[in-house]
Amino acid sequence: MRVALSIGANLGDRVEALQYAVDELAALGEVVAVSDVYETDPVGGPEQPDYLNAVVVLETEASPADVLATAHAAEQGKGRTREVRWGARTLDVDVLAYGQLVSDDPELTLPHPRATQRGFVMIPWAQVDPGFELPDGRTVADVVVASAGVRRIGPLLRTVEP
Repeated sequence: MRVALSIGANLGDRVEALQYAVDELAALGEVVAVSDVYETDPVGGPEQPDYLNAVVVLETEASPADVLATAHAAEQGKGRTREVRWGARTLDVDVLAYGQLVSDDPELTLPHPRATQRGFVMIPWAQVDPGFELPDGRTVADVVVASAGVRRIGPLLRTVEP
C-alpha cells in the first residue's frame, strides 16, 4: 500500500527530529521518497517558532493502525507532548493518506482532513508524489495551495538509516 505521511518539528534540533522520523517510518516498509525540507510559518495555535516540514512516501504492508502506531511511537521517541492544540512540538507525524482508503474514524481520519488546505503539506507532497490520486479523483499536483510562508531549505542528509 502506498502511504504518505507529513513530518514536522519546531523545537530542539528540527533536522535531527525529521531524520529520526524517516528512520523510524522506514521500519514499516520501503521508503519510496522523502521530500526536501521546507521551513514554514506556524499555522494556528499560540505564537511559536517556525517549523521544518517534509513528506515521506512509503510502500508498506502494515495496516493503517500499525502506521498510526509507528507515527505516534516516533513522536513519543522525540518527547512529543500534547498539552496545547496546535502548539509547538519536538516532532509531529501525520498520516496523510493510506492508498485510496477513506475513513471517518476519529483516531485516523483518511485522507487527512486538512492536508489539501496546507501549503506545508501539499508543496512537499507534490514534489515527491505529484501523481498520487486522492479519493476525490484529483492528484496531489492538481491541488493548488498558497505557498506564502513555505520556504524550501533542501534535502535531509539521508533518506534511511544505513
